[in-house]
Amino acid sequence: MKNEATIQFVAEHREEDVRTLALQARRNSDIDMPWALDQIQGWQTACRKLPSWAAIDGIIYPPHLSMEQCSSEQTARYKAGIVDRLPEGSHKTLIDLTGGFGVDFTFMANGCQRAIYVEQQEHLCETARHNFELLGLSHAAIINKDAESVLDELTTDSASTLLYLDPARRDTNSSRTYAIADCTPNVLELRPLLFKAAQRILIKLSPMLDWHKAVSDLGDQVAEVHIVSVANECKELLMLLNANYTGEPVIHCVNDDQLLTYTPPQNDVPLPLADNGDAAFLYEPNASVMKAGGFNVLTERYPIKALAVDSHLFVSDIEIRDFPGRSFIIDTVTTMNKKELSRALAGTSRANVATRNFPITAQQLRQRLRLKDGGDTYIFGTTNARNQHLLYICHKN
Repeated sequence: MKNEATIQFVAEHREEDVRTLALQARRNSDIDMPWALDQIQGWQTACRKLPSWAAIDGIIYPPHLSMEQCSSEQTARYKAGIVDRLPEGSHKTLIDLTGGFGVDFTFMANGCQRAIYVEQQEHLCETARHNFELLGLSHAAIINKDAESVLDELTTDSASTLLYLDPARRDTNSSRTYAIADCTPNVLELRPLLFKAAQRILIKLSPMLDWHKAVSDLGDQVAEVHIVSVANECKELLMLLNANYTGEPVIHCVNDDQLLTYTPPQNDVPLPLADNGDAAFLYEPNASVMKAGGFNVLTERYPIKALAVDSHLFVSDIEIRDFPGRSFIIDTVTTMNKKELSRALAGTSRANVATRNFPITAQQLRQRLRLKDGGDTYIFGTTNARNQHLLYICHKN
């Protein structure tokens, strides 16, 4: 623990700007200013990202970069939900082999009778020991070792154990990496040890990875793929492996309170394409559905048709309340003809512009239309099934 002056400084100034506080370092020689600033900035980040932690006095936070990279409370709670939905008894013991700051562990551990946090960095273990006590995790054990050593030494009942890993995505030169084999620990190399310890393994991977490639790399035991987005930004790719599983993985596309769950179809079915008839509504799938590529599933589940195979925009005459994405009311559709554009955009000075399967970028289109960004108008530049470049001018439903 730090001295009383440093702790008091954090308590008194935690709502202030850290850049301004940093200028006071010389006037506060008895204060560990770098640590204090980490705590102040960490608490401010936690108010946004981990509100239940921010509400508890005394939590110790890591440096700013680690706070920005750790899981949010929303995604951690989602992983806890995965644990809660596992068959009864299959997760009596949770072992987090890459403990880190411990956010995921703390939320997942609440649903388990036994919880083991494994971390090879001693200072993180010390921080975890302090924070877990404040968070009420009295049943959590802390092991200061690397994942492979623990797997070699720990005796578990594999049928009732869940392993969790969030491999580090930086190489020995601190460069960011995404491929499973390039992360630490290398899950592919550890597979025999992992499945010896547990029948079920939950792995957090980079959202940049192609989930098809990840499934192929991890093998036939991938039972579930979870593509998790927050505020329409893809944050996590989760793989749930089951030693006894065979068949296609179930895909879960999550964006806040939107959920699309499906099993990939065995055969590619052509997308139903919209004709040139008028449509009342335009639909844009959310980031998780886009990443999953489950467009055929959308047209099977909802009364929609694709504007084109590669446009990833859909139209319908019917309002769909539970569509996993954004919905818009179409005001008009126009070509890039100057006269048509002039009529269609009369009185419009600003708009939210996006392009999908269109020859120019959104920024270039906005400049060509001479529009400022923002407002209540939404313009989608796209290409239809007849290879026509069109603008769909809409407002939010």
